[in-house]
This record gives sequence, C-alpha cells and structure tokens, in this order.
Amino acid sequence: MRTLIKNAQVVFPNGVAAVSVLIEDHRIAAIDPAIQTTADEVVDAAGLHLLPGVIDDQVHFREPGLTHKEDLATASRACAKGGVTTFLEMPNTVPNVTTQELLDAKLALAAEKSLVNYGFYIGATPHNINELKHAQRTPGIKIFIGSSTGDLLVDGQEALERIFAETTLPLTAHCEDETTVRANTESYRGVADVAVHSQIRDVRAAVIATRRAINLAIRHRHRFHVLHVSTGDETDVLGDYFAGTGAYDGLGTDVASRVITAEACPHHLLLNTDDYSRLGTLAQMNPSLKSADDNRRLWDALRDGRIQVIATDHAPHTWEEKQKPYPQSPSGMPIVENSLALMLNEVHRGRCSLEQVVHWMCDAPARVWDIVDKGRIAEGYEADLVLVDLNRRHTVRNAEQLTKCGWSAWDGVELVGLPVRTWVRGREVFRDGRLNEEVHGDAAKFDHARGGYWAT
Repeated sequence: MRTLIKNAQVVFPNGVAAVSVLIEDHRIAAIDPAIQTTADEVVDAAGLHLLPGVIDDQVHFREPGLTHKEDLATASRACAKGGVTTFLEMPNTVPNVTTQELLDAKLALAAEKSLVNYGFYIGATPHNINELKHAQRTPGIKIFIGSSTGDLLVDGQEALERIFAETTLPLTAHCEDETTVRANTESYRGVADVAVHSQIRDVRAAVIATRRAINLAIRHRHRFHVLHVSTGDETDVLGDYFAGTGAYDGLGTDVASRVITAEACPHHLLLNTDDYSRLGTLAQMNPSLKSADDNRRLWDALRDGRIQVIATDHAPHTWEEKQKPYPQSPSGMPIVENSLALMLNEVHRGRCSLEQVVHWMCDAPARVWDIVDKGRIAEGYEADLVLVDLNRRHTVRNAEQLTKCGWSAWDGVELVGLPVRTWVRGREVFRDGRLNEEVHGDAAKFDHARGGYWAT
C-alpha cells in the first residue's frame, strides 16, 4: 500500500516545508518524491500541516484491574482522535506491573486491543531490584517517590540508592515528598474545600522530592526524567543543574554528561488554583495545581530548554467518582484526546510556535526514551503521522469524548486548531470523527544504547 500526502505544510525538526510525503507499507518511503510518483491513495492536504504523531510518555490507561474508568481499547481510540500515535503507560494498574511476566502480559493485551503504538514502564518497589536489573521491552523504570501506596511507594533512601546505583534502564519518578504531604494532610484534616489540595501537595513537597531525585541521578550518573513538573521553583532546581551551580557542585557543567530531562503537562501549563472555583474536584490532581505565576515560569522553562517534553498524565476517573466530596474524590483527569488541540490553541494565541509543539510532544519524548524510528518525519521512519487544521474552530464537549470516563475539564471551551487525520504505521486510523478499528498499533522499540535526549 502506497499513500502520497501532498500539498501539506510538513513540520520537520529544522522547520516547515511544502513537500509531499510518500508512505509505503508502514514507513515513510520518500520526502518530496518525484512528481510522477504514483500511489494507491493520494491525499490532498492543501491548507493543512503534517506533523509526526504525538508520543505521550505518561498515561494511566487503567487496564488491567480498573477498567470501569478506562481500558486500552477506549484509551487508544481517544489517542487516535487526538493525534497521539504512541503512548507509554505507567505501572500502577491492578496488579502493579513490577515483574517481566506482568509486563509481557500487558504488552500482549495491548497487541490485541490498541489502535495505536504502545509501551509500558516497569514499576519499582523496595524489593524488586533483580526484576529491574533484567527488565526488557520497556522504556524504563517508574518510581513513586510519594503519591502512592503499598509496594509502589519507594520513599526510603536505602532503596532509592540501590535503584539508582544498580540498574541501567532510564528512570523516571513522581516527585512529591511523602513526609511533607502527610504532615500537611494532618494540618488540613477535616477541611472539605478541594482548594486545600494545593496546600497539602504544596510547592515544598514537589521541590524536596525533585531535588532529592536529581541529586541521586547526578551522583550515580543515571539518566532520570522528572515527571509533571508543576512549580516554578522546580524549574529553578533544573536551572541549577543545567548551569552547574547550587547544590550540584558543578556536576552539570559538562553537556555530554547530562542525565536529567523533565516534562510539563497541559493542566499545569493552562490551569491554576484560580480554577478550583470553576471546576471543583475536576481540577484535583497529583501534583496539584499551583499558581498563575507557576504557569508562567513553566512556560519559560519550556521555551529555554530546562523542560524538554509535554505529556498528559492522562488519569481518568468516572464522573461519579470525581463528584465525591473532597478528600474522598480521586486525583487525576483525562486529557490525551485533547492535548494536541490544546497546544495548537496556544500556537493560535501566539504563546509558542508549531515547531516548538512538535519538538515537545513528538521529537523530544522519542529521544528521551530511545524510541526507534519515531518522533519525526524522515525517510525510513515509521509512518506515524497526523494532519492538523490550524484554523479549525471547535468546542470541547463531554458528550463527544471517546475516553471511557466521558468528561473533560475543558468541556464547553472553544479551541482553534484540530487534528483531522491520523495514521499509525502507515494506515489511517482516524479521519474527521471516524475511527478505523481494523488498525492495530505495535509495541514501540527501545534502543537504550542511544543514550537518551542529550546523546542524540
């Protein structure tokens, strides 16, 4: 099967060009092929931009064990609609994915159900160091330094030192200091106003845990990705690292030895504590929303390169669960199906460029996690592609959400910019509201010998 996409504005790592793209089977066969090139299908993309498919490196798709909230089939449909062609999912399903056997089982489940490409982290516990040492077919190891319970909570220094010292896979973590959160919880016990969530999971909790993890990574020279940075003070910590100043004793001065990358999420970029009055518990998440000034500082860190990735932390709960009174209400929100559209709207507003969005959501996560042949439009790469209409106005509606939980914090909000067609490995999986459920994604391939973001 050969598909020729022509007349689009194609977004490359070094700019935008009006060229044709030829897909053959599941790969990009040619950029700007000869004018006489023939194809089984010709797509006239005049007026549209062609992007590499989005890689969302932080999602919670709830299968197995919590499928009343979401499952791999419904979540992958939402991905296809939103222009997300590859997801990397966290291990806190039921059971927790803490062994190779459980990881393999999840990969097999996705092969049956997922319309888009997939990968799964293995979860760290204080006791599974041997599993972590030998894990395969995974982007890396996820540590919960706070905001978890049971075996997935790894808060003790001895266990953390062993994980950073004895494993070789890239590491990533939820960074909120458990001691600080528990003390704050006691201080606000009995308060039913959801806005106190940002006082319980405060700036200090985030900064303590992020600084602790970065120091571990630097001392052990171990690649580490800071998930969902939510505070401006954390961006200052990242700035200290990149400048080789502060608590890091100059260890960050050699670019070739850099081991730290970081990401932000749309909700921490676009929402803040002022939104509790409008959204209530729908705005409850971990890490919590912070201030408008934190929004501004996160944007600054994205633009100057202290933060490299945008990912969603898609964490669905049912409407009924989210309507419970605080603190019985769960933390998290669905966002994967609207994340690219939200960022295209920011392009429309002039806050960032389309090329920056493609870097943050496509190229950078592929580089961070050593994903083979994904994240950019180039000959030989997988044909994971999305056509977007930068001028399409649309309103987010709960009733139109494909995620199983059926709601969005942006319900009723008009956005400008929309994904309109999505290809996964050369096959069209979504077009103008319609899904092709005969398409199935493939397991992402990871070549960790590449050395991550700073080595490529």
